[in-house]
Amino acid sequence: MDFFAAEQRAKKKTARLLILFGMAVAGTVAAGYIGAVILSGAVQARQSYGRSGYSYGGEPAADQPLFRPGLFAVVALGTLVVIGAASLYKWSEFSSGGAAVAEGVGGRKVDPHTTDPREHQLLNVVEEMAIASGAPVPSVYILDDEPAINSFAAGLTSSDAVITVTRGALEKLSRDEMQGVVAHEFSHILNGDMRMNIRVSAIIFGILVLGLAGRATLWSLRYGRFGSSRDRNGGGAMLLVVGVGAALLVAGYVGYFFGRLIQASVSRQREFLADASAVQFTRNPEGVTGALKKIGGYAIGSTLSTHKAAEISHFFFAQEFVSNFGGLWATHPPLGTRIRAIEPAFDGKYFEPKEVVDVAKEPWGRVPGMPPTPPPPSPMAGVALGAALAAAAGTITANGIAGAQAILAGVPADIRAAARSPHDAPILVLGLLLDDEPTVRSSQLQSIGSAEGSDALSTLSRLDAGLRALGPEHRLPVLQLALPALKAVPPTALRTFAGALDELVKADGRVSTFEFALQKLVLRALALSRAPASASTEIYSFQAVAGEISVVLSALAHASSDNDEAASRAFAEGSSQLKLLEGKLAYLPQAQCTMDKLDAALDRLAGASGPIKQRLLVAGGHVVSADGVLLTSEAELMRAVAASLDVPLPPLAAAA
Repeated sequence: MDFFAAEQRAKKKTARLLILFGMAVAGTVAAGYIGAVILSGAVQARQSYGRSGYSYGGEPAADQPLFRPGLFAVVALGTLVVIGAASLYKWSEFSSGGAAVAEGVGGRKVDPHTTDPREHQLLNVVEEMAIASGAPVPSVYILDDEPAINSFAAGLTSSDAVITVTRGALEKLSRDEMQGVVAHEFSHILNGDMRMNIRVSAIIFGILVLGLAGRATLWSLRYGRFGSSRDRNGGGAMLLVVGVGAALLVAGYVGYFFGRLIQASVSRQREFLADASAVQFTRNPEGVTGALKKIGGYAIGSTLSTHKAAEISHFFFAQEFVSNFGGLWATHPPLGTRIRAIEPAFDGKYFEPKEVVDVAKEPWGRVPGMPPTPPPPSPMAGVALGAALAAAAGTITANGIAGAQAILAGVPADIRAAARSPHDAPILVLGLLLDDEPTVRSSQLQSIGSAEGSDALSTLSRLDAGLRALGPEHRLPVLQLALPALKAVPPTALRTFAGALDELVKADGRVSTFEFALQKLVLRALALSRAPASASTEIYSFQAVAGEISVVLSALAHASSDNDEAASRAFAEGSSQLKLLEGKLAYLPQAQCTMDKLDAALDRLAGASGPIKQRLLVAGGHVVSADGVLLTSEAELMRAVAASLDVPLPPLAAAA
């Protein structure tokens, strides 16, 4: 799966979505106008004729023209205002991130220290996928009241993404099947589907709100009093209210019809892609097909009971409602079609799932059958590997999952437990920055004590042995594990943590590539998780960011070699990959591409378009591997660059 190609496909789908939205709005306006014409005709007829049939003035409705520009303008403007306001309201509701979507349908966040073996297994599977892809570990939610087998991913960026599964999926799926389902959801996270899903939900709500208003108006008549049946004014008021309610209901549900078509049109083909990606990620077709076969053989299937799921039905792993209109509204292809796309010999037989009971064997530390953690992968040879780092962006491979499992198996149990704790996670991350030099370490510990208190020092003392046991290949994955817990820390405590982090990074008077990478990864992920809607594309011209690209490539070149001539050659190797900037990139001396300047350059490049980010990562990959070896420190810096650009990049070992 090409991360940047998927991003471009998502943008094309956005254009198609706007066309479909325009059709839905046009249908709603047309239905509203027809209702308004009928209603105004009825009102005028009542005003024009008295009880005895004599005219009181006014033009009879039959003599009115069919198209009335003034009335049409009022109806169209009112419809647009209502739909736009409702859509913006729903967008703002979801703009706080995936957690708002999960909690909106009744999701319960899984406690990182859960003692439920099924929930623990699910956390393990999600963490493995995140480490293998280089994405921040998503928060995990469960729909406790849903016995059906289903799941969804939601969020605006990978930093605020969540994965939600039903209780039925937790109880009925084996580990391989759960891995297939989670891999399917990670495909949606990595290929840009989540943001599209949020847009569709906001649009559907905007279109549907007219119908909801009409239904509420008619429902209110149960308690309304409009005078006696002999009172002409009271009867007129009743007629007006009924007419308005009916017109809104019809107009709203005409739009709703088109809205359902929008959901179906943007969803079906993506499910085939996500299924294929899940198989590619895991190299285990039985994982996805096994889950689909269980859904087909299960009496409840994937149908959810909550009405709150209707507006996000296109998010789910499998269709969560029974489709009307002969499947016209179906948000997912038929189960058999999906299975045959992976398993052509499928005989059409489903099987009823039994409750899975072997999850109690899921280890709390190591993953069964995993080899011991491999030795640190530094240095590694080959220009091809450097280029592969960029190609690996936003992907998961079976080797990557195995590598992630091996990395996680090498993380001491107390470190992994601390990474999942909102209390311990900030202290653990600070502990990753402790220097081996006694004087610097003593100064750092003093800074931690001043910022976080003596309790933090006690926690560090408890974690010291585990921290010292971590190899270079473990450090950034441990940070990934800690991100969900860090997001749960109160804002005031996070500000204190960020200040302590900065002090530790600068304690020895210099900033290493690992220190820069850790700080950048943490602050960028936390910023996006707090305000995911802030991620936007503002720069489309390579020339507009030529200076920033020069800073990034120069910094990578200096990180690859202490020899200025060798660094210059590495820069030239990378800049040759940017043909549109030929002659416009300058190799900068180390003083002009310090970590502070690199930080500022990356902040600006975060708003660049996908093609700019893609070519920058390709160029960076060539820079760090120009000398034929790729050091861990260089790969860490590349991951910091990618994270700043909001591009998930797998760990060095996984990319290898």
